[in-house]
Amino acid sequence: MFQLAELQHILHTIPWFLELSDNQIESLASIVNIRRIHQGDILFREGDSEGNLYILLDGIIDLDIQIPGREKVSIFKAEPLDIIGWSSLTPMVRQRTASAQAIQDSDCLEFNSDALMLLCEDDPKLGYVIMKRISNLAASRLLTTRIQLMDQILKNQTD
Repeated sequence: MFQLAELQHILHTIPWFLELSDNQIESLASIVNIRRIHQGDILFREGDSEGNLYILLDGIIDLDIQIPGREKVSIFKAEPLDIIGWSSLTPMVRQRTASAQAIQDSDCLEFNSDALMLLCEDDPKLGYVIMKRISNLAASRLLTTRIQLMDQILKNQTD
């Protein structure tokens, strides 16, 4: 098990948290664990109740969605420092919007989403930084998905 000081050091190295004070990093370290995910393991499944938020430290995690009547479709390959499970911090989402499976052995920071939301509410500056990152992430993933959709439409038109 990692000690609080080790977790704080890891958090300090993540660009996502550069704006945070030592006290804010300490608060985050108190609600985070390191989780090992082996190749082929499922981190969560589409439709699961919301859960934790993850920051990938190493490895690759595939995010996919099930399209009715078709195979699963990979929508994103998470690499180190990518955020996984961010929708658990959005107030209207009550279930996972994709499945996550390790393509390689991977290590993640695992944040308890309920505890993270409480920290954000108790410390508005921390909450602002976290939610700013989440909104940028959501916009980026939406753009990536849109490009994939346009590629698929163009491919279907040429087939």
